[in-house]
Amino acid sequence: MTMEDLGKYKPYPAYKESGVEWLGEVPEHWEVKRLKYVADLYLSNVDKHTVTGQKAVSLCNYVDVYKNDRITSEIDFMQASASNEQIKRLAVVKGDVIITKDSEDPSDIGVPALVAETIPELICGYHLAIIRPKKSAGGFLNYLFKSNFVRSVFNVEATGMTRYALGKYSIENLMFATPPKEEQSIIAFFIDRETAKIDKLIVKQEQLIEVLQEKRSALISHAVTKGLNPDAPMKDSGIEWLGEVPEHWKIAKLFHLTKKIGDGLHGTPQYTDDSNYYFINGNNLVDGRIFIADTTKRVDQVEFEKYKVELGGGSLLMSINGTIGNVALYNGENVVLGKSAAYINCSNKLHREFLYYFLKSVCVKLYFNLEVSGTTIFNLSLESIRNLFAVLPSHSEQSAIVAFLDRETAKIDNLISKAKRSIELLQEHRSSLISAAVTGKIDVRNLVKHPNPQEESYACNPPNP
Repeated sequence: MTMEDLGKYKPYPAYKESGVEWLGEVPEHWEVKRLKYVADLYLSNVDKHTVTGQKAVSLCNYVDVYKNDRITSEIDFMQASASNEQIKRLAVVKGDVIITKDSEDPSDIGVPALVAETIPELICGYHLAIIRPKKSAGGFLNYLFKSNFVRSVFNVEATGMTRYALGKYSIENLMFATPPKEEQSIIAFFIDRETAKIDKLIVKQEQLIEVLQEKRSALISHAVTKGLNPDAPMKDSGIEWLGEVPEHWKIAKLFHLTKKIGDGLHGTPQYTDDSNYYFINGNNLVDGRIFIADTTKRVDQVEFEKYKVELGGGSLLMSINGTIGNVALYNGENVVLGKSAAYINCSNKLHREFLYYFLKSVCVKLYFNLEVSGTTIFNLSLESIRNLFAVLPSHSEQSAIVAFLDRETAKIDNLISKAKRSIELLQEHRSSLISAAVTGKIDVRNLVKHPNPQEESYACNPPNP
C-alpha cells in the first residue's frame, strides 16, 4: 500500500515497539504473542486413501484450501477414510483456519482458508494444518496468514530443497501483535467488506479481458475466412467447418502450400548447463513467439547440429501435444524441437504470417478438436496438419489481411494489457490493505458499524468437536 493509499485511513492514536524486528511498532493496546497462546495447532496425517475398517469421511485437501478463501459445503470434497483418533483430532469446525504446510514452492506455504460452516464428517487432509482459535477470532487469524509479513516469515521458516515444509514449532511460535478479540472481529469485518469491493472490480476487469479476447478471436476468424471486402461474392467452400469463403479464393490442403511439415525429436538429447542452443517443446510456444525461460533446457552445439531441423524465414511452429494449436513465428532462434512441437515451412504461395492467423481462427480450432486423439493428454498428428484445408487469397490480399490484423489486434492487446495491469494493481492494493489492517498500521474501528458476531463466521469461537 502506498503512502497515498494509507492517507485514506487514520493510524492508531499511540504506538509502542513490538520487540519483534520484522513487526516494528504496533498499537499501544495490542499484545505481542506467539500463536500457540491464542490458538491450538493440529497437523494432519490423513491421506486420500480408503482403508478397510476405517470410517468413510470427506477430505478437505490441499487444493481445496489453496484455491478457496472459505471452506464451505459447496466444495466437492474428496472421499476417503480415517481412524477414530484422526476423526476426533482433525474434524474441522466453523471458525477454524486451515493452512498449507508442505509444498514444492516455498511461496505456497502457509496459504489459509477459513472454515465458514461446520460440515459433518469433514476431515483436514495431508499437507495441511488446522489453526483452532481459543483466544482469538478465526477471521482475524485468516487474514493475518494472508498478510505480507506472515507470508515472508513462513517463506524464511520453510525448510527443504525440492519440497518445502513448515514444522509445528515454526507455526505455533509465530510472533504477531493481537488486538482485543472484539477489535479482531471489527478488523475482519472491515477487510471482508473492503476486499469484496476490490474483488468485484477485479471480476469486472476479468470479464472485460474475456470480452476483448473473444472480440480478437472473432476479428481474426472473419478476416482470414471472409476477407476484408464485405461486398466480395462468396462461395461454399464445401468444407463443413470452414463455411463460405470469397469466391476468388483458392482452397487446398496445407501440404500443397508448404515445403515441409514435420515434428521434433522423439528421444532425449544430452543437456548442458551453459549454451545458447535450446531444447523446446509445445509449451514454449506462447503468444506467437518462442518463449525461452531460465528453466528451458539447453544442448551443446554438437547436439544442436545432430537434431536440428531446417527452419527459416518461412517457418512457424505449433504445439501438437497437450495444449493443441499454440502457434509461434520462427525468428532465427537456435532451437532443437521436442516431439510436442511441429514445424511448418511455407512455400512462396503462402505467407507464414497469414497462415499464423489462419491457424488461430475458430474454424481451424474446430478442425483440430475433431482430429485430436487421447483422453487426458491430447495429440494432433502430422497427417491431420498436412490434410488441413487452408484458404489461399492472392499475395497482395494476404499481405493486406496480415497488416490489418497486426494493427487491429495490437489495439486489442493494448486494452487487454491495461486490464491485466489494473488487476495487478487491485491485487496489490488488496494485499496491502489486509497487511495494514492486521498489523495495526491503520485504525478501522470507526469505519465499521456494529458487526454482528452471530452472523459472521469469523467472529465466533468454534465449539470443541
